Amino acid sequence: MQLRKSLESEHGLFMAEGHKIILRALEAGLVPRSFLVSPRWLEDLGPHIEDSSAEIFVLSEAEIETLTGFHVHRGALAAFERPTPLASAELLSHHRRILVLEDLADHTNIGAIFRTAAALGWDAILLSPRCADPWYRRAIKVSMGAVFSVPFAYVDDWYRLPAELKAAGFQSLAMTLAPDSVDLDSLELPAENKVALIVGSEGHGLTAHWQAGATARVTIPMREGIDSLNVAASVAIACWQLRHS
Repeated sequence: MQLRKSLESEHGLFMAEGHKIILRALEAGLVPRSFLVSPRWLEDLGPHIEDSSAEIFVLSEAEIETLTGFHVHRGALAAFERPTPLASAELLSHHRRILVLEDLADHTNIGAIFRTAAALGWDAILLSPRCADPWYRRAIKVSMGAVFSVPFAYVDDWYRLPAELKAAGFQSLAMTLAPDSVDLDSLELPAENKVALIVGSEGHGLTAHWQAGATARVTIPMREGIDSLNVAASVAIACWQLRHS
């Protein structure tokens, strides 16, 4: 973990784990630096990586686990170049259905949300500066490579983003348990509307600034006595409910 934090961003790389994820990264046109594979996976990956200029290292699975410090149960790792970061203004101008994530710290939740966005047809994702890294190995793995296909950007001026969404013509929907929240199943939006679905951190939810700055506050109707869902589950339900908006 310490090496990841100090080296991955410093040297502009990310790690892909498992032959399926590696193949999806290659199919997305991402540039590999090196591959580390066990003999049993070399046959599957070989035709896809043999013409690459990246180095290929072959070790036993036990040696790979000793080297990395964790069990690589898919028997393959690869280091790829991180793409040039996108600008949030570019995403706002080119897309009409976006997710906005405030301070989500869990890489598993980040990965699951990317997978949901890809599956249910949402165009892009904006992240606050304190969100977990979508390029982290665990986030990529949970997303099943959706990080490679869903455009995303970090937002530098997070405080101003509600106003920027409004200026760009977005109907911004803040997911919150506030008393005046509207049930998602009763929300009606014109089909031509540009929609930004906004969710907050796993523990405290959306900040007051974002709740006040949104066009509407929305919630998922739940059984009495249950007051919340995991954030990734909430996003999946909301994305499904709003899929035709």
